[in-house]
Amino acid sequence: MGLFEIIAAVDDAEKTLTVFNPEAGVPTALREHFADRNLSIEETESDAGPRNYAVLSSGDEFLAAIDVSDVLAPTNGVAPDFTRETYEVVLDELDETMFTSYDTQRMVAASKEIEDRAWRGAAGELHAGFQTCGRFASQADVYDHIGGRGSLDVHVYAHPEGSEAFDPPAAPTLHLSTETEIHDTWFVAYDGGGVDAAKCALLAEERLPGSFYGFWTYDPETVDEIVDYLRTTYALPEADGTATDGGADER
Repeated sequence: MGLFEIIAAVDDAEKTLTVFNPEAGVPTALREHFADRNLSIEETESDAGPRNYAVLSSGDEFLAAIDVSDVLAPTNGVAPDFTRETYEVVLDELDETMFTSYDTQRMVAASKEIEDRAWRGAAGELHAGFQTCGRFASQADVYDHIGGRGSLDVHVYAHPEGSEAFDPPAAPTLHLSTETEIHDTWFVAYDGGGVDAAKCALLAEERLPGSFYGFWTYDPETVDEIVDYLRTTYALPEADGTATDGGADER
């Protein structure tokens, strides 16, 4: 799958948390708390069974069950409040976090955690795409610095737009491509340097000018899919100078 297809696949994999016999305010509190998760909150009534009991599912597959009374502790007897320890059983099943309408500033902020994790790991591969050379220019010094960290191998992908006024940094490997997915997506992915728990990625599409839709994830399989796709599709040229990916160039 290409980058657009990966975003669509994560979006389509939305999970459902169904609350049985909920008390007043519980479904709304859950929707607000999980607003940035790829999760739909539904409610249903049954003649028998406990109140405030929730089941997490993916299609017809059961994933987890929780007592919402344990998850939502009343504050001042009115509004519910969350304690993470009681709903980790749900969080453990939510590998991706969807977001909508992120602007460039929030995308930069969201990218920093992944860059920091790669910096701390000082090994493995960091892959990043900021759409165009012109947009990447503001991050060039940062990636030049990251690219000199330990044995970390840094790859940057960009559309040539703005390259005439762009001085490529020395440390990262720069992959230039005119593919639409490179021009229209923003991504940062760290392969963990051999540690699954360190893998993380951010992938988003600019659907409106300055407005991004996508997800970030700590799921090793999803991160591997993104990194493997970039490795194979935008590979380096062969020794004789011929491109191996049918369209991407490397500088």
